[in-house]
Amino acid sequence: MTTTKFAQHLEAKLDQKFVSLTEARGETMIDVLPENWLAVATLLRNDADLHFEQAMDLCGVDYLSYGDAEWDTTDVSSEGFSRGVEGDSGPGRFNWADRPRNGNIPHRFGVVAQLLSIKHNRRLRVRAHCEDDDLPSLPSLIGIWPSVDWFEREAFDLFGIVFEGHPDLRRILTDYGFVGHPFRKDFPLIGNVEVRYDPEKKRVVYEPVSSVEPRVLVPRTIRDDSRYEQSVAEAGVKK
Repeated sequence: MTTTKFAQHLEAKLDQKFVSLTEARGETMIDVLPENWLAVATLLRNDADLHFEQAMDLCGVDYLSYGDAEWDTTDVSSEGFSRGVEGDSGPGRFNWADRPRNGNIPHRFGVVAQLLSIKHNRRLRVRAHCEDDDLPSLPSLIGIWPSVDWFEREAFDLFGIVFEGHPDLRRILTDYGFVGHPFRKDFPLIGNVEVRYDPEKKRVVYEPVSSVEPRVLVPRTIRDDSRYEQSVAEAGVKK
């Protein structure tokens, strides 16, 4: 349910071109269908009442294993985190056979654009999910916001998301001949090969990874943590 005048105004402007509109923690986000990606972006930039003339960022997202948490948030002490000794991915616990796999996720890959209206001093997050998990793609926004050029190349490089119409879509961070997309959840964090200089061959050689122990390093994300709910209740603070 929208609560701000901006959100209500945005709903009226977009009509049926968006899937959902959410407001949380002072931020507004809209989800759009991939076929409306360009139309919504054009409207957001050109409409005088919206006027999102700048794209601050664009990134890919892999929702494989979304919602799975390795951090313990319900029965840990205040002395530290127990994940290091009890988690599934501590030293020696990671098993490649148990890596994330595609389950019942309708659309695995998404693209998120962070927009700024300098005129109205307002920000907006826009997201669309790619229809095809095997070959994720969306139309390029470079014709609307040229600043997304390298951002789309980065999302292509790291997630394998193809941006149709991009004039120079090639890898931007990984090495020449790199195989795979390293930000995908099913890509091994140790990689597939390691590189070293061979003094005998006097050149760089690629070899199977042998010097790095398999591991998983999942960042801790606090959403609605039950521990804080409990502390608020114990302190007698009313919401």
